Parts: sequence; C-alpha cells; structure tokens
Amino acid sequence: MAKIKICGLKRLDDIEIINKYKPDYVGFVFADSKRKVSHDLARQMKENLDSSITSVGVFVDADADEIIGLYDGGIIDIAQLHGSESEEFIKLLKQKSNYQLKIINAIEMSGDKNLLEYDESIADYLLLDSGKGSGKTFDWCLIRKDLKKEFFLAGGLNADNISRAIEEFDPYAVDLSSGVETNGYKDELKIKEVMEAIND
Repeated sequence: MAKIKICGLKRLDDIEIINKYKPDYVGFVFADSKRKVSHDLARQMKENLDSSITSVGVFVDADADEIIGLYDGGIIDIAQLHGSESEEFIKLLKQKSNYQLKIINAIEMSGDKNLLEYDESIADYLLLDSGKGSGKTFDWCLIRKDLKKEFFLAGGLNADNISRAIEEFDPYAVDLSSGVETNGYKDELKIKEVMEAIND
C-alpha cells in the first residue's frame, strides 16, 4: 500500500487534524512559498506531532547548515530538495549527518526529463512533481515503469484521482498539499476523503 505525505502544514491546528488521520509523512516548507513556516513554528508543530509520523523539511537551494541544523534539532527527519542541488550537495548532507539524514530529490517533470540519470543518485527517494507546489498534475506518461528508486508522486493529487495514480504507477508514496486544502488551509474533510480513498 502506498504511503501518504501531507505537505505544507502551517498551523498548529493542522497538526491536530494530522494526528487524527495519521498519514505516514508531513511536510514543513522552509522555502519561499505561501506555505513557508519559521523554524520556531516548525519546532512547535513537530513537538505536537504524533511520534509515528515522519517530518519532512522542504527546501529550495538552502544552505547545508540550515538543513543539518533542523535535522540535528529534531525538527525534521528527512530533507526534500526542490532546487538545483547537486549530487555533491546531497553527499555533503549525508556526510554532515553521519549518513543518517534521508534525502528526497524532487524532479520537475517535463518531456525532456531523462529519469535514467537519477538511477545512481545517492538520494534515498525521488519525488516526481509538476513544479514547486503548482497544484497541477503532469503528464503521467512520463513516469518510467522501471525506475530503480522508490518515488513519491506529487502534483495535483486529490481524492478523485489518487486511487488511479496508485493503481497505475505503484509509487512508494503520494504527496498532497493543495488537493487537501480549502482557501489555502488544510481541510479535515478532504484529508479524511484522501485517507479513505487510499485505504479502501
């Protein structure tokens, strides 16, 4: 069964909803975005998060020391990289964390994207997305069926299409943000519907 990540939490109220439905992962966005949170708010959310749920920090070309500081401080368990971070940068994060920090390498999908080049990446997972929080699906025909790495599928997922996405592509995890929001805020009913669709 695919795991589920709810990304872009930005209120302590969101944590209450998350703890009720218990997805596998949550995402705290530290990059410039309407969902960006401060380190202090992320710490408060993590302190109130059910211990069974893994926290993911979302970054775009952040400084390695910021990422490692959030990891060492127990605020994030995994780093998700959405910028132009190189394999050397990923290796640096691994070294600085004594190879304990897991890395999700986000890939903006397009027709000229060759996923073969990521087969040997030292990142732990890939994340296939239409863009940085675009809320739109990409052409799923671009997904290779023989990907060597486990991947998160993101971009425009919601209760209406998530079952088909899982059935067709068998992702390691699905990643939702705007698809479980109303007026820019996490919506408990939409999260409930998604969890039910996945667990059906």
